[in-house]
Amino acid sequence: MTATVKYSIQERAADRARIRYLLSEGEEVTEAILGKPGPVDEHDAQRLHDDIDEVTLLARRLPEPDLADTLEALPSEERHALWRLVGEEKRGKVLHEVSEHVWEDLIDEMSDRDLLRVLSTLDIDEQIYLAQRLPRDLTGRLLATLSPEERARVGQVLRYEKGSVGAIMEFEVITVRAEITLATVQRYLRRLGKMPENTDKLFVTTRDMTLLGELELTTILLHRPQTRVEEVMEKNPVTFIPTDPDEEAARTFERDNLVSAAVVDHQGKLMGRLTVDEIVDVVIEETDSGLRRMGGISAEEDVFAPVGKAVKSRWAWLAINLCTAFIASRVIDGFEHTISQLVALASLMPIVAGIGGNTGNQTITMIVRSLALQHIQPGNFGFLLGREMGVALINGLVWGGIMGIVTWLLYDDMALGAVMTLAMVLNLLVAAVMGVIVPMVMVRLGRDPAVGSSVMITAITDTGGFFIFLGLATLFLM
Repeated sequence: MTATVKYSIQERAADRARIRYLLSEGEEVTEAILGKPGPVDEHDAQRLHDDIDEVTLLARRLPEPDLADTLEALPSEERHALWRLVGEEKRGKVLHEVSEHVWEDLIDEMSDRDLLRVLSTLDIDEQIYLAQRLPRDLTGRLLATLSPEERARVGQVLRYEKGSVGAIMEFEVITVRAEITLATVQRYLRRLGKMPENTDKLFVTTRDMTLLGELELTTILLHRPQTRVEEVMEKNPVTFIPTDPDEEAARTFERDNLVSAAVVDHQGKLMGRLTVDEIVDVVIEETDSGLRRMGGISAEEDVFAPVGKAVKSRWAWLAINLCTAFIASRVIDGFEHTISQLVALASLMPIVAGIGGNTGNQTITMIVRSLALQHIQPGNFGFLLGREMGVALINGLVWGGIMGIVTWLLYDDMALGAVMTLAMVLNLLVAAVMGVIVPMVMVRLGRDPAVGSSVMITAITDTGGFFIFLGLATLFLM
């Protein structure tokens, strides 16, 4: 008996790293694969040949998800070099796994015929997923290659907006009738010979596909074969409709520990299912997009995108930041006489503004997270505002007091230390209040509260911090 050789996670990680090293460190390897070899001597030519053979072997060995990860971790030129080494039998699965910005980069050098041929190797659910990324003319050509039933499925999904359950649901489901026995179900499954991935339950329907309940695989195994399906099925399953937001579905999957769930229309007829595979993709995509939006960065920006493209995707929030910084500078300029008489103010101003910005960003992070989880309701807005102000007040008194004492000792001026303490307390309170109000106002206006919130709060706390500190200094010290 021959032992099965396993391809461990550690080995796959090592192979991915090796590919990145060979393509990124050895520029001549990438150029040779792309058909742009430079002059090399005999020794270097042999080494180059060996490196290309190694990359080719690793590309054949790695599973499609690992190849997708590797492609995302490479600059554009190296990415195209590796893509040329990926066999056609793997390309469809790789395109299904990569993120949208990498997908667009990869298909740039593929003809329409090559792309359609690659997509034809995928199952219907994977083709539906990728059809949403295709240009309209290519979508029509892809539909023409499908059977009438599959064509109807694709057309059905394409009607739903991105971010909805309908856009990510799968059509591969196993249905059974309520009146049959578990023994009959077992024979039916054996006759099928295989089940769709992430199948943990079967769906019990009528002949017109009205959903009656769910039958878990564990139930089939643990009950007597003579038991009828309707006696042991779950009669009140969790279901979704196609227009439900995918983020809401993700929260339900997490809360109810689901592996799969039915998608039904408004008449209760089974249309397809959601699986944890799609839900994980939604969670990762939303997390990544949220982190980018918090900093005012486009959710589609590729870390290896050309400089020009990266500049275009970031200029808007940088322009806003520049405007707010200019306003802050005007505030400082308005207190020029005060600063000229007490130079210590110039070195202390950034401390007040910086601590306020940090507090505001902490508050915004908590509020945006709570909004995403739907924890914030109209009735608890006042509590949240009071809580954050309480936290800011305590932090301001503690750290402002410490900074006030330090200021007193450094400049031998107790009044300046008192101004420092009071300024920090007031700016932290402003930061806390605005950290709650800014995302709430953005939601009320129909905007994403994560988009540029950190930029806005930093501008407010910088300007406010300068004004409060210099205003207090003018009032009490001059």
